[in-house]
Amino acid sequence: MAEAIDIRELNIRIEQQSAFVTNLTTGMDRVIVGQKHLVDSLLIGLLSDGHILLEGVPGLAKTLAIKTLSQLIDSEYSRIQFTPDLLPADVIGTMIYSQKDEMFQVKQGPVFANFVLADEINRAPAKVQSALLEAMQEKQVTIGSQTFNLPKPFLVMATQNPIEQEGTYPLPEAQVDRFMLKVVIDYPSLEEEKKIIRENIAGEMPKVTPVTTAEEILKARAVVGEVYLDEKIEQYIADIVFATRYPDRYGLKDLKDMISFGGSPRASINLAKAARAYAFIKRRGYVVPEDVRAIAHDVLRHRIGLTYEAEAANITSEEIVSKIINKVEVP
Repeated sequence: MAEAIDIRELNIRIEQQSAFVTNLTTGMDRVIVGQKHLVDSLLIGLLSDGHILLEGVPGLAKTLAIKTLSQLIDSEYSRIQFTPDLLPADVIGTMIYSQKDEMFQVKQGPVFANFVLADEINRAPAKVQSALLEAMQEKQVTIGSQTFNLPKPFLVMATQNPIEQEGTYPLPEAQVDRFMLKVVIDYPSLEEEKKIIRENIAGEMPKVTPVTTAEEILKARAVVGEVYLDEKIEQYIADIVFATRYPDRYGLKDLKDMISFGGSPRASINLAKAARAYAFIKRRGYVVPEDVRAIAHDVLRHRIGLTYEAEAANITSEEIVSKIINKVEVP
């Protein structure tokens, strides 16, 4: 009974704290036509302190979505256009010699912002991509002998274009694993496309004004951390991740030869965090299995390695996740 009252109280607190979610969604909808899944994913990343990798063909408003979100939150935003000749110093900063003071001074790079858009991240070589690793994982940057903490909240949103292979460097597994969600964006519907044409021909882009602050986001994150996650849901999350590693234990023998490696413990942690954030967005103080299912593809699709057999049979990690979700017993 006490638990029920606690959850009721938590629901009331979430109702109060999540008011800004409506404002953010409304603000995004005024600028971005459709793409509801993209907007939800950005909010989940924001509320659960996770980085997001967006994949989609050019022209689907990936950059615009990220820019709009950062404008709606009164915070610092920077955009780094990744190119083959980019250097790590161009991302994190470097030491510059000052003749006036006769000493080296640190010049901070564009990574020192609340929202960092790494545009076309697969266009830069591995040494530049890895410059982001410490920033993403430790929320700090080391330049020379000094270590600097990054501002809070700190969120990297990277975009990559899946159709071009020329002059691109695929992200290494270790780097991809740092992204909480990998969101694949599709084309808009016919009605949405007509609306996009109308709005762009009119030439009036809506003005974006901040609706919340970085402090509000940090407060909301604390509440998201209190969303109730039952043991049965924990078991469900662990089962899903284990099924990516040992599919035969879950009656999925046909997947055994398709998976070269499954999700790491980061997959389990991120499934739990993202499910909590999803429940928060839905104004609930507890996680239900549907929350886990709703975010499973985005959390797992980039964490499953495919074998040559899978590639030869044209089987995607997407299909593997779907099969696992349909097979693992729901609590």
